[in-house]
Amino acid sequence: MRRASIGLLVIALLVAGCSKKPSSSSAGASTTSTAAVPSGPSGPPDPITGLPTDSAAVAAQPAVTVKVENAPEARPQSGMNEADLVVEERVEGSVVRFLCVFHSHDAALVGPIRSVRPTDPAIVTPIGGVFAFSGGTPVFVARLRTAPVRAVQETGQEEAFTIRRDKRRPHATYASTTRLRSYAKPGAKPPAKLFDFLPEGSPFEPVGSVPITHLSVVFGQLTTAVWDWDPTQRLWVRTTNGTRHVMEDGSQLAFANVIVQYIGYKRTGYTDVAGFRVDEGVVTGTGKAVILSGGHMIDAKWSKPSASSVTQYTDLQGAPIKLTPGKTWVMLPQIGAVTTTS
Repeated sequence: MRRASIGLLVIALLVAGCSKKPSSSSAGASTTSTAAVPSGPSGPPDPITGLPTDSAAVAAQPAVTVKVENAPEARPQSGMNEADLVVEERVEGSVVRFLCVFHSHDAALVGPIRSVRPTDPAIVTPIGGVFAFSGGTPVFVARLRTAPVRAVQETGQEEAFTIRRDKRRPHATYASTTRLRSYAKPGAKPPAKLFDFLPEGSPFEPVGSVPITHLSVVFGQLTTAVWDWDPTQRLWVRTTNGTRHVMEDGSQLAFANVIVQYIGYKRTGYTDVAGFRVDEGVVTGTGKAVILSGGHMIDAKWSKPSASSVTQYTDLQGAPIKLTPGKTWVMLPQIGAVTTTS
């Protein structure tokens, strides 16, 4: 009887302890924990995306540009969805390659990395920082080295790259953008402000724009690029040659803004190993463009007086066009390239 009474007393005390109301101090601790949840990046705006960076140090760091190939054997690529900016240029045989610019975010592995082309120096001059590539024709490499970037190439700087054993050459060269950034010149500056942006959350509906959901650009016989508006993500998603363009992690390429900048291509007098002629894209001067953002499209003009100048995009009356804050994709098709929208 005595043992039973003691047992009942213990149970009663335990029940009372469990049903005890929380004290004001414990309630306050819970409230403090909820309030401490981060609200998101609050650093200075990124000069490429217009979005807040993680910190002032990130905003001030140099950019890393990586030359990524797009031959069928190269897909799926890695790391491109982490880029703030991608510039798509035509190379030999109407295949395209990408200049992927990383500033506000890094990619643990980006690639496959391929060789420099004569179009590249004028593109990366306003961006600065580091330019990573696998190699190239000596005259084109020499021209790149006159640009205000730190050229990092696989030949001679093998330690900067990762050669993947699960890939075949020449599609096996990859790199970490954090590691590449460590090669920047002392005192390297962040990239120039490349675009004008709307206030975050503002709709992209400039005068003269029209709603569209689909754009197709034919670079040539070997490359047709398609962008479709995804209203759920509020991003343009990419298809290449009729197939969703996905990365190794399964994510489809998706960007806030797409700029189609029509340019001329001129002969350089060089050919690649397959006998295709190597052309140079003329990215200085003026020309026509179309800009896609927020489910709308507007006809535009582009202007870049010199290699060191930032390309300006205006409407047909000359007013600057402000983009949606976020990642931007710039396509450089030949003037007259077949382009369809719907």
